Amino acid sequence: MSQFSICTGRWDELQNDAKLIREQVFIQEQQIAVADEWDAEDAISVHFVVYDQDQPIATARLLKNNSVGRVAVLKSHRGLGIGKLLMQQIIQQAKHQQREFLKLSSQVHAIQFYAGLGFNVEGEQYLDCGIPHVDMRLLFASA
Repeated sequence: MSQFSICTGRWDELQNDAKLIREQVFIQEQQIAVADEWDAEDAISVHFVVYDQDQPIATARLLKNNSVGRVAVLKSHRGLGIGKLLMQQIIQQAKHQQREFLKLSSQVHAIQFYAGLGFNVEGEQYLDCGIPHVDMRLLFASA
C-alpha cells in the first residue's frame, strides 16, 4: 500500500502541484473552461495537496468564508479513500481554527461522498460550468 501524505500551505508554495491536478481533472477531464478554473481566491486560500510518495494526486482549497473548493483526485487514484483523507484533513484544520461550519458546492454525483463526512444538502440543484451541483454544509458543534 502506498504511503500518502498531505501538505497544507499557501498558493505560492503549492501552486505547481495543485495546478497539475486541477488542470487534469477540471480542465481536461470535465471540460471546464480555463477562465472558470482560475480565480483570485487561490492567492488567499489555504491549499491542500495529497502526495503518493512524491507524486501530487489530489488537491483542495479552504477559503476565508469557510468554503471548501476545487476538490480533485486524479482518476488514477480514485476509489482509494484519498478524497476522504483529504476532506478529513480540511475538517480537522477548520475545527482547529475554530470555524463554525464548512460549506461547499458539490457535484451531484458526489453528494453521498460528502454526506458520509457529515455534510447536509442545502437548497436546490443548479448548474455551475454546465455541471449539476448542490450546496452542502457541515456545522460544528459549539464547545
